[in-house]
Amino acid sequence: MKVARFAEFGGPEVLELVDLPDPHPGPGQIRIAVRAAGVNPSDWKKRRGLMDEGLPQAMGYEAAGVVDELGDGVTDVAVGDRVFGFTAEEGAQAELAVLAHYAPIPPSLDFPGAAALPAAVETATRALDQLGVGSGSSLLVNGASGSVGSAAVQLAVARGARVIGTASPANHDYLRSLGAEPVSYGEGLAERVRALAPDAVGLAPDGVDLALDVAGSDVLPELIGLAGGPEHVVTLADFAGAQKYGVTFSRGDSGRALHALAGIGGLIEAGRFSLPVARTFPLAGIAEAHRVGEGGHVRGKLVLLVD
Repeated sequence: MKVARFAEFGGPEVLELVDLPDPHPGPGQIRIAVRAAGVNPSDWKKRRGLMDEGLPQAMGYEAAGVVDELGDGVTDVAVGDRVFGFTAEEGAQAELAVLAHYAPIPPSLDFPGAAALPAAVETATRALDQLGVGSGSSLLVNGASGSVGSAAVQLAVARGARVIGTASPANHDYLRSLGAEPVSYGEGLAERVRALAPDAVGLAPDGVDLALDVAGSDVLPELIGLAGGPEHVVTLADFAGAQKYGVTFSRGDSGRALHALAGIGGLIEAGRFSLPVARTFPLAGIAEAHRVGEGGHVRGKLVLLVD
């Protein structure tokens, strides 16, 4: 099979398609013929050498496709079923992938739309769980228009929370369509949040109950002030700031919210959740996908298509 891989750290030009032996599922796992695979910021962090040190490295960990082989003990899907999920290790950006965690693709979604889901939905759900977001909570999401941010907004709204989201003015209408109240990021953020009817139901007197930082950008002191303490803030993007200010840094290796995969289909079919695919690329265009993603300002998910 062909798989996207790199054998040295560097820019997008180090990515290549190589032929590797076909993988096979272990107990409790399935293999899919990949139809689409998600592209994430962690991909270029890996490529730059900021995560794993070993070489070579295969790319990708989320995909959607058609089941074509079952591991021992698998009874909840059949060969030919459409599924999406996470790989057992890596190598989702390939013609074949072994999935360790998976769920049926919602009937209304195509393969690119399904491939966009796993990382964004799991990450957002994990952070909301850590914060304890529920009915009646008020939540500020910093960086609300990207794939993880927009997932967090919709999932929090579905839980009954009041959500305020930061974004550039060009994305304010988009955030309103997701159920959030938009504010512009940058200097004066705290004042703009506090100006949003502080006496209204669902907004704490001095700001918000909880805050989620998806984008980084050195805003943790402001989020702590708005949420009333570091214990009410989670960041997905600022590891150094989390250590400095005593904020929880959410990471997958501390326990993933894998229950999110099975739960998202109902929200999608009810019209309460969507995650746009910003752009698609052929598998051979992975280097261009990285260039676009690293350039920023992508609203939605980048997805690789596999013939």
